[in-house]
Amino acid sequence: MSQPRGVAVPIDSIGIAAYTIPTDAEESDGTLVWHSTTLVLVSVRAAGQTGTGYTYAGSAAATVVCDQLAGVITGADALSPPARWADMVHAVRNLGRPGLVAEAIAAVDIALWDLRARLLDEPLTVALGAVHEATPIYGSGGFTSYDNDTLCRQLAGWVEEGIGRVKMKVGRDPAVDAARVAAARCAIGAATELFVDANGAYRRKQALDWAQRFAEQQVGWFEEPVSSDDLEGLRLLRDRGPAGIDIAAGEYGYDLPYFQRMLDAGAVDCPQADVTRCLGITGVLKVGALCDARGLDLSLHCAPQISAHVGTALWHLRHLEYFHDHVRIERMAFDGVLHPEPGGVLRPDRGVPGHGLAVKAADLERFRVF
Repeated sequence: MSQPRGVAVPIDSIGIAAYTIPTDAEESDGTLVWHSTTLVLVSVRAAGQTGTGYTYAGSAAATVVCDQLAGVITGADALSPPARWADMVHAVRNLGRPGLVAEAIAAVDIALWDLRARLLDEPLTVALGAVHEATPIYGSGGFTSYDNDTLCRQLAGWVEEGIGRVKMKVGRDPAVDAARVAAARCAIGAATELFVDANGAYRRKQALDWAQRFAEQQVGWFEEPVSSDDLEGLRLLRDRGPAGIDIAAGEYGYDLPYFQRMLDAGAVDCPQADVTRCLGITGVLKVGALCDARGLDLSLHCAPQISAHVGTALWHLRHLEYFHDHVRIERMAFDGVLHPEPGGVLRPDRGVPGHGLAVKAADLERFRVF
């Protein structure tokens, strides 16, 4: 039964856990190599309902939730996530908001939105004010640690699922990038959109050269050709790169001022935002408003099982990164996950309250680190 509207519902308690899950193979991009991913899971309870949120961060984010955030929201109204968000942002002033602290707030904020929707017996997409029925996705992985056969098999697999956009990593070894991209294009065919992500591996002039080479393979998206902190470099690539390639960055944005600076600099054709990093659902909706004011599309970064719901509420939404590692982990961690539909979209289920995910705690226990 849903809660009467207009009546505050106090938050009873908060649960926190963290799980470090090995990758299914070594993963690397242009600047980093990793063998595991840590999922920080938050549950917020009120009036017999539980909301669930999460972030991909170090286990120290769980400590931030436990020591700094739980006491701030316990006893407060569960029906007002934006107010709780403001309480948390205020409380962490002396900790340093960008980075780990922002990720901790994101996990709690997601849980609060899920809890509110469940208390009111609403699907999360409806609670957020959806303007789209579904969220377009692109398959993402293509790690530099993959040989060409593995790379092509993964990308072609997404195409077979009906996903018409795929992304691969570049930049670790420029000597082989051209051959890898050519192999990828051959595997996916001419009709599929091909994206590349350098994770800031190139220098400015080097990135300009590679942009021209990638254009020859009909690459339409060049993500972080230089560091996302190099706004002048990104603007240079946007202004002087091939007309058919969009420059993208923003996945390392943790708060609104970051995105304000990036947009003011005219640094990207399409900014990215990660709901598990930039202060949660409340934070992403604010980033969306910045993009709306400029008529710019916003692309969502990773965490597809929550981002799919948030994407429906973004007016100038372009797409969502359907990231191999997160897809695998979220299928391990939750029942009720969304699967790609024809046309390459994730469609939230409007027949269930909240985001519809249920934690498979027993399956995760062997990975628990907090």
